[in-house]
Amino acid sequence: MDSVSSSFFISTLSPKPSLLRPRPSSSRLSLRINSAVLQERSSISNQSEDNGHPPSKPKKLYTTSVSSPTKLQPETTLATALFTAVEDVINTFIDPPSRPSVDPKHVLSDNFAPVLNELPPTECEIIHGSLPPSLDGAYIRNGPNPQFLPRGPYHLFDGDGMHHAIRIRNGKATLCSRYVKTYKYNVEKQTGAPVIPNVFSGFNGVPASIARGALTALRVLAGQYNPANGIGLANTSLAFFCDRLFALGESDLPYSVRLTDTGDIETIGRFDFGGKLAMSMTAHPKTDPQTGETFAFRYGPVPPFLTFFRFDSTGKKQRDVPVYSLTSPSFVHDFAITKRHAIFAEIQIVMRMNVMDLVLEGGSPVAADNRKTPRLGVIPRYAGNDSEMKWFEVPGFNIIHAINAWDEDDGNTVVLIAPNIMSIEHALERMDLVHSLVEKVKIDLVNRIVTRHPISLRNLDFAVINPAFLGRRSRYVYAAIGDPMPKISGVVKLDVSKGDRDDCTVARRMYGPGCYGGEPFFVARDHGDPEAEEDDGYVVTYVHDEVSGESKFLVMDAKSPELEIVAAVRLPRRVPYGFHGLFVKESDICKL
Repeated sequence: MDSVSSSFFISTLSPKPSLLRPRPSSSRLSLRINSAVLQERSSISNQSEDNGHPPSKPKKLYTTSVSSPTKLQPETTLATALFTAVEDVINTFIDPPSRPSVDPKHVLSDNFAPVLNELPPTECEIIHGSLPPSLDGAYIRNGPNPQFLPRGPYHLFDGDGMHHAIRIRNGKATLCSRYVKTYKYNVEKQTGAPVIPNVFSGFNGVPASIARGALTALRVLAGQYNPANGIGLANTSLAFFCDRLFALGESDLPYSVRLTDTGDIETIGRFDFGGKLAMSMTAHPKTDPQTGETFAFRYGPVPPFLTFFRFDSTGKKQRDVPVYSLTSPSFVHDFAITKRHAIFAEIQIVMRMNVMDLVLEGGSPVAADNRKTPRLGVIPRYAGNDSEMKWFEVPGFNIIHAINAWDEDDGNTVVLIAPNIMSIEHALERMDLVHSLVEKVKIDLVNRIVTRHPISLRNLDFAVINPAFLGRRSRYVYAAIGDPMPKISGVVKLDVSKGDRDDCTVARRMYGPGCYGGEPFFVARDHGDPEAEEDDGYVVTYVHDEVSGESKFLVMDAKSPELEIVAAVRLPRRVPYGFHGLFVKESDICKL
């Protein structure tokens, strides 16, 4: 890790009095995860305490042998019982969760623990200010929420996708939490047990890979599931393009979802764009706000390791552009576009396909390789093939997320804004040791020179801009403060137009002791005004108070020097920490 830790930078910030500490709640939540049980204290037991009577014993809601507390158990077949017993042997003797990064007791602690059931649209209480008319629509946050308490290794990235949507209309709000009804979710719900192996924790070392691979093959032969129907979780992000709303995870096709008039969320199904998209797609497509085109890619363990493609403004998928100049399988999670180019990062997280490496070194097939030199690849966004791709070695530059990019010097220079992970070896195993510096990178395409400048020294990631400025020169960035990651203690506003040697922080909001949030999202005050100032709008996010057990939806004034809270909504139940979100305006909801 960088010699100066992220905690040093955060300790220099002075938290302001927070609106997040509420009065004691009648529905205080108490969560505990161990190898056997997850408990939740109900409002009934708290009422008993308030009346002076002894608290009732917390009800056991979730055990390692029970799939769900609120669903009738499917009838267990002989095949399911047999496969479950074999999996228990693997989890106990061959591949137990021996590392913190895959130990459910560690991964699913505090507000990372799953909520135990779905929540239909439920009215929320506005406890501060009022919700501005600009927010008529829905803010939806995606993230992992395992349908079953894991019996074996479990990574933070492995849970079933769940959407937490706050629907706002005429100053009132409702919250709804629904699983994305993926093929995996439906098969396992019907079976009553996990069936499809986890991607990040299911194949750890050769013995585990062989054992779980054989078990998976037997399950397929027994007809428990068909891999051709997809194995993805759709748990990473959301995107609105082609007049459709998609739940995304990069190991599968998009899943089309819709919001109902009541604020409920429905999964329509796996979407292949008329048979044109046969394989997986990134969870971070980029839609040009001016042309309406959407650019995307997929990556994988077999050649071509990277494939670039786009959809026109009507949603018609254009032909693939295989990038054969990426010569080894790499973890390519995100990318950036400009008006002329697309920028990809080949980083030091790789897919280890060499069996001998796995035998000698152990560990996951997805891991860091410090011997590799990171590269940036720039390709014209309308390229016909990868012969137009230019690669630039950039030692020490490892990005998982991109923030924005634009062209300068008549297209001869590309500027990229992105968080650089200073300790990439910890990115998958010890996220609490990761420190990410947001950098401005300039790529001279003619002279092949790359220059870099840090924008802020804080530990920042999950950064966004005003979506109307995607692909063109932008000034403001709103980034989450790691305390440490994956917990987020506040948000900062950066002005990237300041000098290359300056700290670009111009505003910040700390959530207060014991309060942690998620990725911020920018919503313009006037969606239809092309002349509006770039920061004229609101920053929204979910925040959870680990002391009171309550979650809130916060609306902050993006122009305010302290990102002043203009509205706070108490949510009817907690929202677990998750990944990426999206605001969908009312006019777009009507198109679904």
